[in-house]
Amino acid sequence: MAQKTRYADSVELCIHELEKGDRVAITLRASDRAYQRLRDEIVDWELPPGSALGEVEQSTRLGVSRTPIREALARLTADGLVAPQTGRGLVVTDISTDNIREMFEVRQALEMQAARLAALRGDPVVFAVLEREFLAVPALLDQDDPARHNYYGLVARFDDAVDDATANPYLVTALRSLRTHLVRVRRLAKDNPARLSAAAAEHLTIVQAILDRDADLAAHATHVHLHRAMRSALDSVETASPSILPSA
Repeated sequence: MAQKTRYADSVELCIHELEKGDRVAITLRASDRAYQRLRDEIVDWELPPGSALGEVEQSTRLGVSRTPIREALARLTADGLVAPQTGRGLVVTDISTDNIREMFEVRQALEMQAARLAALRGDPVVFAVLEREFLAVPALLDQDDPARHNYYGLVARFDDAVDDATANPYLVTALRSLRTHLVRVRRLAKDNPARLSAAAAEHLTIVQAILDRDADLAAHATHVHLHRAMRSALDSVETASPSILPSA
């Protein structure tokens, strides 16, 4: 009888632990979903710089409890996408022209080295597919916004391919952390079809240099692309949200 009781107790304990685990898993999934939703809205400018992100309001809007929202906001704060502001709570961080220049300084160092490594180590089959896709971009950009959104997906695949080709997890971690902020800057050019077309041509040059195993050309083409991208982003500040601040 005692053995049965001990067995029953252990089953009850296991069930209890399972139920706790389920609750924790659900909380984590809700937190992940809230984080991804808010992050996407920030980088896509649906939540522009200066937007207040109160726990109660976001909990109601996203249909989850306050705990997952609190966890999501903590992650966004660690990412540098959200920061406390006196009297307003947490708000979406501003982007200044100084921020843009600083990000591109780091981006240039990281991406030029990544391009070099990709030319030396990349899988030609992967980059041959990307070459075909970039060659088709002009027709894609002639279409409406939904089709243009596919271009951003292509750029993301290019970034992933270069990351994988470097075979350097430390470099990839640094790049992906920086891209969280760069995506916001990249969106500044979304209403500039001429810049998107030029950027596609620049990406194609990088891809072809990687396919040719020309590390120096891949790095140089990346340098040219980033210089033009930074110039475009800075020029776009004048017509973008007033929450983008000029340098001091």
